[in-house]
Amino acid sequence: MQRFTLDQLETLRALIEDGTFEKAARRLHITASAVSQRVKAMEQTSGRVLVQRTTPVRLTDAGAVVLRYARQVDLLAADTERALLAGGAADRPTLISLAVNADSLATWFLGALAPVAADLRVTFDLHREDQEHTISLLRSGAVMAAVTSTRESIQGCVTEPLGVMRYRAVATPDFVARWLPHGAATPSKTLAAALSEAPVVTFDRNDDLQDAFLRANAGRPGAAPRHLIPTSHDFARAVLLGLGWGVLPEQQCLAEIDAGTLVELAAAHPVDVPLYWQRWNLSSPLLDAVSAAVRDQALRTLRPLTA
Repeated sequence: MQRFTLDQLETLRALIEDGTFEKAARRLHITASAVSQRVKAMEQTSGRVLVQRTTPVRLTDAGAVVLRYARQVDLLAADTERALLAGGAADRPTLISLAVNADSLATWFLGALAPVAADLRVTFDLHREDQEHTISLLRSGAVMAAVTSTRESIQGCVTEPLGVMRYRAVATPDFVARWLPHGAATPSKTLAAALSEAPVVTFDRNDDLQDAFLRANAGRPGAAPRHLIPTSHDFARAVLLGLGWGVLPEQQCLAEIDAGTLVELAAAHPVDVPLYWQRWNLSSPLLDAVSAAVRDQALRTLRPLTA
């Protein structure tokens, strides 16, 4: 198979990032017909269909493989430029695309990126997704690395443990008084049974943490009214306002528990979510620096991950 040209790889990246042939053409300062011709040439070279001509365009499985290659070439080019400049400033910032779950993004992850952005000329493209689903973005080539709950490395990637993000079931004192007549110190099975009928706050329809807490303590998920609050900060605020009970990261509720504005439910039964860092198995000083920063920040803020 012949190799793709740099122009072709850049065209595929632009097409997927911008979504249409017309927008990619404007970015590349060529015609939409030229974008289409380059993609067709890539498909002839590979012998595979790379994109579905929808609006926006969508990658095929083969296209995801080529997109990951295109992004890797771009990253290696940036590393090479920096090495040749011997510490000097690059002509343009390097875009680093990462996937991270909402709670990590709201609590500890940005603290890892700030020093990297300050020390190296990089910009970040963060994709927010549940920790169970960030791996799909890595597999598709959309991101270079991901915070994930998946321990097994996908093809072309390596994995290292970050730590455990501990969640605690909490509610306001008024909520407890109204919905839990025996109080928060009730035996866990009785408490969980009562909670299964009480209003609950969930992040979105993929959020399973509240149901996981109920299954662990009552043996079944709840059937109560659910408030869907799809941002981490507002999710925590909804619980603080008494809309329902919810499972919050320690970083978002320990101070409130100490202050008495939140009451912990079933304190002996927190929900622990192990987190891992999966990244391209590629020798890249830039990606190495990002990975080291994430690893160090996780070590400072997450609980140790035991075997």
